[in-house]
Amino acid sequence: ARPPMSPKRVAAPLTLYETTIRAEWIDDFDHMNVANYVLVCDSATYAFWEYVNGGRQQKERGGAEYAVAETHVNYLREVRLGDPVRVTTQLLGADEKRFCLFHTLHHASEDYVSATNEVMALGFDLNQRRILPFSESVQASLQDVLAEHASLPCPANAGRGISMRKR
Repeated sequence: ARPPMSPKRVAAPLTLYETTIRAEWIDDFDHMNVANYVLVCDSATYAFWEYVNGGRQQKERGGAEYAVAETHVNYLREVRLGDPVRVTTQLLGADEKRFCLFHTLHHASEDYVSATNEVMALGFDLNQRRILPFSESVQASLQDVLAEHASLPCPANAGRGISMRKR
């Protein structure tokens, strides 16, 4: 049995990951390289996964993990070496095998949005190397967070794809 999630445990949106922009993330244009925005947001996805697993360590999960199936990033404003950043995470949807997150990467001290990242993840069994449903406790945690986040507005960049509209 999983412990019930208390109202204090779920925030809307969640802030589960913060970091400082590192030298190895900087490119020839003196700002964070595009790939590293995904890296930072991927760390936020993992922090969310730890959160819905109630702090159970990977070795305690018996191979029941997740795999990212799709990601979409919008680069809005640069961040540079030494900038503090925080990622807020909103759960947009979840079912027995999938969850969709929307991360917003904020410059922490200047309070602007640098990027957004929408992520679709699937339940994945590391032992069988295939997609499987999430554990019952994770499904229940996802539904708890989803209920809390239901009152949040859908982010403007959610659900966007890449296209070249005809003029």
